[in-house]
Amino acid sequence: MKEDRMQIDLEDCILVGVEDLSHHRLSNQEKDVMNFDHKYTLQESLTEMRELITTAGLRISGEITQRLNDPNPRTYIGTGKVQDITKMCQELKCCTVVFDAELSPRQLKYLENSFNGKPIDDVYNQDAIKVVDRTALILDIFAQHAKTREGQLQVELALQTYRAPRLTKLWSHLERQGGGTVGLRGPGEKQIEVDKRLMRDKITSLKRQIDLVQSQRELHRKGRRSLGLPVVALVGYTNAGKSTLLNTLTSAGVMAEDVLFATLDPTTRKVKLPGLKTHPEVMLTDTVGFIQNLPTHLIASFRATLEEVETADVLVHVIDASNPIWRKQVNAVEGVLEDMGCGGKGVVRVYNKIDLLEDQEGIMNEAAMQDCSVAISCQDRLGLSDFVNSLEKKLSELMEDITCLIPYSKSKEVNLIHEVGNVEFVEYEAECTRIKAKVPRAVSMRLEEFKV
Repeated sequence: MKEDRMQIDLEDCILVGVEDLSHHRLSNQEKDVMNFDHKYTLQESLTEMRELITTAGLRISGEITQRLNDPNPRTYIGTGKVQDITKMCQELKCCTVVFDAELSPRQLKYLENSFNGKPIDDVYNQDAIKVVDRTALILDIFAQHAKTREGQLQVELALQTYRAPRLTKLWSHLERQGGGTVGLRGPGEKQIEVDKRLMRDKITSLKRQIDLVQSQRELHRKGRRSLGLPVVALVGYTNAGKSTLLNTLTSAGVMAEDVLFATLDPTTRKVKLPGLKTHPEVMLTDTVGFIQNLPTHLIASFRATLEEVETADVLVHVIDASNPIWRKQVNAVEGVLEDMGCGGKGVVRVYNKIDLLEDQEGIMNEAAMQDCSVAISCQDRLGLSDFVNSLEKKLSELMEDITCLIPYSKSKEVNLIHEVGNVEFVEYEAECTRIKAKVPRAVSMRLEEFKV
């Protein structure tokens, strides 16, 4: 299958946004159920979309917006707006139209045909007007930032999953009946059927490769667990400052740019934080940023990366306090965490970038009213000691009381307890060491056979 049609390789584009007015028909109770107060407004969503477009390497030459009660099933926008965009593309010489929405295969096909004034097939044509929806744009950014094999496999799986229902659009010009067993086609098999089969095989192969990488990552996780150190995962909205915080606390050298999705591949470092008493050392993991309205199938494609969040002992939710809509970003992150089954994990909230605020006192008071919440500036290294204290409080909740009889032949286990735990007493008996201590949950599980 030719995949050039999906490439986002042109600089200039037109951004299209639609304000959904359907909520006006909802009752207040229905709005509460939908958590409507946390929905992005048109301008808020477009502001984020402009950042995505810039990160993808495109330049916005024009914008068109429309208010609709319901999206048009064929064109998403109204037919009059389709004509306006066609004219704008001609005047501005733009060959890419980006929609702040996830379009159906039918809508993509109809819009491209309308903008070009003729049916468009999948053969790459530099002069043809391409339509890119929000999901495709995010996938392009992911593809640019995936550096490891695991990340690249996950991006490829997400891309193939996105393309699968759009094969009808891509191969519409090949809708003809095959007459035999020539090449890849079976008896009477259409080209579209061949391509669907090939894509299914490709997706199956990618899932197998990701499963293999996941197994290797699980071995790494078990190795880290054997150290008896708690795992702390940095989570948050994209560009909230997670990688910057990791770099501030360590010398990991993780990419920390002022762009969306700068980090796609998780990075884990063993960190010794001054001030931590319960756990002087922790395993600190940076993870991919979240974003509002991320399609479920896209999240599923990155399950290997998100497992780092699922298996963490404590989550550090990094929030860009300088963003005017940080509350909505928090809601988006917490929604994804809830869907992942991580709602019950211990969380430290970190309000970052307070150096960019005129009213620092306001956000500091906000943090003070919440349990295990701090206001910091990684840039100016403000509030880091408060962060360590809050992390210490959450980590202390992971400690368990144990009493063990450990044979002298297993002295490394005694050494581990001294390294990561709080020892209350030690007695040396004839054949073993009796030790009572508070240790991390992971160490407690490791010492199960020695407990009395």
